[in-house]
Amino acid sequence: MDVLHKACVFISASCLVTMTLIIPWGVFTRYVLGFGSSWPEPMAILLMIVFTFFSASACYRDGLHIAVMAIPDMVSPATRRALGLVAEVSMVAINLFMLIWGTELVHTTWHQVIGEFPLVTAGITYMPIPVGGSITLLFVIERLWKGEVFPTPAGATLGSSVMD
Repeated sequence: MDVLHKACVFISASCLVTMTLIIPWGVFTRYVLGFGSSWPEPMAILLMIVFTFFSASACYRDGLHIAVMAIPDMVSPATRRALGLVAEVSMVAINLFMLIWGTELVHTTWHQVIGEFPLVTAGITYMPIPVGGSITLLFVIERLWKGEVFPTPAGATLGSSVMD
């Protein structure tokens, strides 16, 4: 899982660096050379799609995803754990949805060509959806396996809340 996590981070970082390099090229060709390159903007969009799904997986594993902890921090550890399990089951459902319907989307659009990149099909551009969903699903399973679901805050005991 560590290797998969590092691969997600590497892919995300590579996409970000590449976007940072190609967008200035598009600006340079448009305003300095007097003609616009047609490929930098669509390429940046494709890279942003890849970046989004792979970085989301890595952030989920690192616990850097958006989490509203006001309610879990105010309830007992047992209720906190139950809320965590509900959140993780929801993540399983969402990622299964991405995997199943994302695969269907890839299959449906596999032969549609993108105008700016004739060798790249629309199906390939949608591939990060099921791949990202499956990777995040693996990270959810890992978290459930390790029991890392809304751990009890330091100093709290079973039956007490953080507010006590």
